[in-house]
Amino acid sequence: MAWPEPASRPTRLWEGFAVYREPRVIALVFLGFSSGLPLGLTGQTLAVWLSEEGLSLTAIGLFALVGLPYVLKFLWAPALDAIRVPWLGRRFGRRRGWLLLTQGALLLAVLGLGLTDPKESLALTAALALVVAFCSASQDIAVDAFRVESLEPSQYGAGMATYTLGYRVAMLVATFVAFELASLFQAAGAAGSTGWSLTYAVMAALVVIGAVTVLASREPAEPVAPAVTAPAGAAPVRALGRNRTAVVGPFSDFLKREDWLLILLFVVLFKFADAFAGIMTAPFVLDLGFDKTDYGRIVKVFGLIATLAGGFAGGAVFRRFGAIPSLWLAALVQIASNLMFVLQAGAGADHGLLVATIGIENLAGGFGSVIFVAYLSALCTNRAYTATQYALLSALAAVGRTVLSASAGWFAAELGWVSFFLMTMVAGVPGLVLLWWIARAQALPTVVQR
Repeated sequence: MAWPEPASRPTRLWEGFAVYREPRVIALVFLGFSSGLPLGLTGQTLAVWLSEEGLSLTAIGLFALVGLPYVLKFLWAPALDAIRVPWLGRRFGRRRGWLLLTQGALLLAVLGLGLTDPKESLALTAALALVVAFCSASQDIAVDAFRVESLEPSQYGAGMATYTLGYRVAMLVATFVAFELASLFQAAGAAGSTGWSLTYAVMAALVVIGAVTVLASREPAEPVAPAVTAPAGAAPVRALGRNRTAVVGPFSDFLKREDWLLILLFVVLFKFADAFAGIMTAPFVLDLGFDKTDYGRIVKVFGLIATLAGGFAGGAVFRRFGAIPSLWLAALVQIASNLMFVLQAGAGADHGLLVATIGIENLAGGFGSVIFVAYLSALCTNRAYTATQYALLSALAAVGRTVLSASAGWFAAELGWVSFFLMTMVAGVPGLVLLWWIARAQALPTVVQR
């Protein structure tokens, strides 16, 4: 099976950047902003708030469990594929209906979280933080399905680049801007949690940006409804058939494609080398003699700029060259970028080289991430199951940066930094082998059902 060629692929690389003028691509900046905002509010910002309230480090650490809905979201993703939200679904369509519902719930949940007092009722704060994370994860499912179904395959890379831009900006707003607002409110006389309540109210209002974007966007084309076999008039049997189709259908549909196991292994291992090195970046930099302020500033400034630049370049490359050539380039760039850590280990606490190391690493990471997500998006060929299949693939892709990378610290301690980072480059070889195998077998979708 061959990769679907776009109707009019640019003949020059710089012409590929024209895709960023497409309204559907631009809209993803604002949907990315809506997705990134709640993650910061239940992560770093909430941790700072809890610290100011005098909570123990143990209690603050346990709040990391609030992020579980982001890991488990594939469990309820079938509902977003199979169910049309009452009234909203009829009025705005299946995908936009779910987006508006989750965004409305998210706005109320963020407001509610801000109105709690962690010192007085920590359990209520934790419960509402979990609700925010659940609503946010559900919104992510709907946004991913909307993104995949709204764009042409050749636009997937650019769409992910603009989404990442909005997401990163939202993370800055939900942390840096939120900290500034809380300080201003407290300086103006808002004592204790009141300053944070006002801050979270402002953050909740920003969720409207995503809702306005949804209202201004078109609903993607409806898929052909999956067939359900049931005797006429047998309502319980038909309901059971619909539920089975919603839950089992996405998986059985994916398993019908050629070399499905090969594809899943590739999804797990493609970014393994990048993740294996990345998880030890902060300990490595601090061990060389840099302080956390130096590291933080370099990562926030040069790292962010490089990640965004790499993402936009990845979108243009994907548009110009297609999937397989782009994946090859991304894989090689990600592996080669780890060589900068080897050079840094030899040079020690050299600030200029650290800027280059972090810049190149983030440039390669952003480039590879956008191309990889474009590939994952293109694997979701059946529009009846987009939400479930993408949620499952993205969860599988996280295995490389979580489970498989958990041993990175042990290897770094045993091998030393130079040998460790050389080993991370070798860790990218299995992904290259699988990519060669996929390219040889051309195990890629040929038709995108609209």
